[in-house]
Amino acid sequence: MSDEFEVIGRIVRNAHDEVLVKSGTYWNIEVIDIRWYKDDKPTNKGIRINKEEAIRLLKILGRELNGNTGKENERETGQEES
Repeated sequence: MSDEFEVIGRIVRNAHDEVLVKSGTYWNIEVIDIRWYKDDKPTNKGIRINKEEAIRLLKILGRELNGNTGKENERETGQEES
């Protein structure tokens, strides 16, 4: 990551593996980077998405974790929900 990123959260799996959630700017776009780290080194496993996409991902995860109430068969298309 060439620009500056701030760690905003972490999920420790064990003594060697953890997920770091970072926020920052990449190519003049505000992004969230969620990536696995092994022994404090980033792996290729992860996702970097802009903040608008992160909001849509949060909605999808919220539906899944709340028992798919309401929109269990609807795909997230980037359109605003009504």
